Amino acid sequence: MHQLLEDSSVDPDHASRTLLRVLGIEPPDTELDLWSLTDLVAFSRDTQGGCSIVDSISAARENARGAREVTSTEIWECLNTTYNALPERERAAKRLGPHEFLSYIEGRAAQFAGLADSTLSRDDGYRFMVLGRAVERVDMIVRLLLSRVGDSASSPAWVTVLRSAGAHDTYLRTYRGVLDAGRVVEFMMLDRLFPRSVMYSLRLAEHSLDELHHRRLNRVGATAEAQRLLGRARSELEFLRPGVLLESLEETLGALQTTCADVGEALAVEYFYSAPWVAWTDAGRAGSLVIEEGEV
Repeated sequence: MHQLLEDSSVDPDHASRTLLRVLGIEPPDTELDLWSLTDLVAFSRDTQGGCSIVDSISAARENARGAREVTSTEIWECLNTTYNALPERERAAKRLGPHEFLSYIEGRAAQFAGLADSTLSRDDGYRFMVLGRAVERVDMIVRLLLSRVGDSASSPAWVTVLRSAGAHDTYLRTYRGVLDAGRVVEFMMLDRLFPRSVMYSLRLAEHSLDELHHRRLNRVGATAEAQRLLGRARSELEFLRPGVLLESLEETLGALQTTCADVGEALAVEYFYSAPWVAWTDAGRAGSLVIEEGEV
């Protein structure tokens, strides 16, 4: 968030609306500035399941509390401590500026990721976490790139894209400091070594899904819809002709965004589908039947 707002080439309202589009949030009709954007993205509370930072941390804590038997103590303490510190950090941000709060959240998120990698067994729970994180990374990188479609090749906005993805230093080392829109897109989409690139994340998601299916030696290939979707997206990127990525960038990014949504739906159907059930019982008044409905 603060990386996008450091882009001096656009006004605060335009940068704020760009960020909201990246996050999939409907922008308000009123003009936006740094403070109104911070309230909307960082501190807003929505009882129906909002997507602000505070809402996300609250939801993560509740999910972890409901899965304590498979969550390490270190991870729970990290989430709980972060959640309990939110009111104080919010007050500090209103005095000192949003960077104070955002830097704190960035550090806590990095700590959570490190604890998850170092304290969780490599079982199905861990594989689901890695799979979800990989698909989410694909979606967010696609959204970042979509926000810059149409910018000139030499626009400083491409530096903002790299910094927002934590890729600026790695890009400079890879391309010896040469900034070019084509190379930025190529790096963020196709690089096989950078862990936040689309290609790396797709391959990681595929691998995690293969592990979940426990069918490494399956002789007929992909048998699940999510496997097919991920494999097709990865192969289409992998065998692109050199230099043609920018020619149909918006179409390619739109297809990837659709794939991410379809993968989420396919995984929900395959692993988390709830079938409705109806049971008849005579627990009501004498001589009457009561219909009970629910999900399994």
